[in-house]
Amino acid sequence: MSGTITITFEGEPVEAREGESLAAALTAHGIDAFRTTRCEAERGLFCGMGVCQDCLVEVDGKPNQRACMTRVDRPLSVRREAHARPLAPAMQGQPPATIGDVEVQMPEILVIGAGPGGLSAAIAARRAGAQVLVVDERSQPGGQYFKQLSVGAEAGPPPDRQHREGAALIEEARSLGVELRSGVTVWGAFEPNEFAATAAGRPLRLLPKAAIVATGAYERGWPVPGWTLPGVMTTGAAQTLWRTARRLPGRRVLIAGNGPLNLQLAAELIEGGAEVPAVVEAAPRPGLARLGALLAMARSSPRLIRDGLRYHAARRSGGAAMVHGMVVAGIEKTPAGLQVRLAPAAGTGAERRYEVDAVCLGYGFEPSNELLRALGCGHDFDPVRRQLVTRRDARGLTDMAGVYALGDCTGLGGARAALAEGTIVGLAAAAALGHAAPAGSRAASRRAGRDLARHRDFQKALWSLYAAPAYSSKLATADTLICRCEEVSFGQIEEALGEEMELIGAVKRRTRVGMGRCQGRYCAPVLDALLAERFGRPRDEFSGFAPRIPVKPVAIGDLAGPGAG
Repeated sequence: MSGTITITFEGEPVEAREGESLAAALTAHGIDAFRTTRCEAERGLFCGMGVCQDCLVEVDGKPNQRACMTRVDRPLSVRREAHARPLAPAMQGQPPATIGDVEVQMPEILVIGAGPGGLSAAIAARRAGAQVLVVDERSQPGGQYFKQLSVGAEAGPPPDRQHREGAALIEEARSLGVELRSGVTVWGAFEPNEFAATAAGRPLRLLPKAAIVATGAYERGWPVPGWTLPGVMTTGAAQTLWRTARRLPGRRVLIAGNGPLNLQLAAELIEGGAEVPAVVEAAPRPGLARLGALLAMARSSPRLIRDGLRYHAARRSGGAAMVHGMVVAGIEKTPAGLQVRLAPAAGTGAERRYEVDAVCLGYGFEPSNELLRALGCGHDFDPVRRQLVTRRDARGLTDMAGVYALGDCTGLGGARAALAEGTIVGLAAAAALGHAAPAGSRAASRRAGRDLARHRDFQKALWSLYAAPAYSSKLATADTLICRCEEVSFGQIEEALGEEMELIGAVKRRTRVGMGRCQGRYCAPVLDALLAERFGRPRDEFSGFAPRIPVKPVAIGDLAGPGAG
């Protein structure tokens, strides 16, 4: 059973639950502004998974720590981070580390990402006899889908079926001898098959014989006025608060976006005691024309259909309205919280407004393919799903030798498809290294193949059911920030495009869009779409920002630190 730990925030005591994230503890106490920007704007929790870098705080004197990735395991002294705050003098008397000082691990198979697909691949490869190391940036394995409770039972409802299924998968991996390392940020990928990472403030080199990249996805940005305000976060961030720490993003929460995850979140927050006035879905209300898609989903995965019905029942019991065909068009800060303005997704019609104290935005996902692109793996642009899809063969092998990829980082397919795909990819990677197929592996591979086909059919029907208009720049005003990190507005982008800058790199150099800590993860897709629309050029694998090392911020002190010491 976990206990309570007293931390301080700006000198004031805050009671935190042992094991929860710092972001969860602060949010639970009504603290939603974690840092101030160059323009002195307040920012708080947004992505909740270490991508956006908006929740930076100072912890025990160490600047720029992500509150969403910092676990409360001792009394902490926390301050709001401020842009350009002078850094403390560097330590003296220690020689810089050299490449020879850096810890090296040489696993037979390296799996990057401990979500459903990564764990499944690791289990399959280990069963075949391969030595497998799984690394993940989070404090515990499971990924976004199988995220585990990090606090004691007294904090709220017991683990549900999704928790338990993930826990069983993690335990299976451990019992087979898969090495699981959490808190490892892989920020560099170099041909052939070399990866650079940091773990516990130390640099780490990973030199596997084969690598399986299973880095998942992150939520798309939705640049409308007010989307950077504290209290506005992604659906995934709010779900992480609840599913890991039993914390709510607020007492009155509006959930808006596109897809079934928003419905699941509504059911979970209502269970936790939140008031959810509405779930706002961008897709139109399903009619008879969508009956075929619903039947296809029911045939492919009856259990997921039952889950959806259960979420709707919870939503109705909590009094949450289901609003179809509308999107969030703007958010304003008020003395009482946040006022949300909804507009028709089709562009015309009456608006609605809600007064809440938290807003969750979930308008689809972008693949986390930065490492694959840095390695040079080929991709194709899918105009229907508006994302890059990694080129792979049927066994998950990319066009780079020894590099496999699976799951949402290769093009979105959902956790269930990733789980099935992991078995196929793990067995293939082990076989390529000379490991004989273990007893029952052929049957397991065939079964995984059938499951994968079934879940892909489900996803295809799901996308049809939830088909909705893409983000439109008509939702932005001249002052709306497109680049959250560098605070580059739509007006500045428009000014650059007005100078006939057709290349995304030229716009980047002109405005600094995409040069911030998140490295363009939220603004690049929006800017790429704007350029394609303005100049009539199709999007492809080279039209966005080129991947740059490090793909995630890494402290110079971590690189120059004591190494393996």
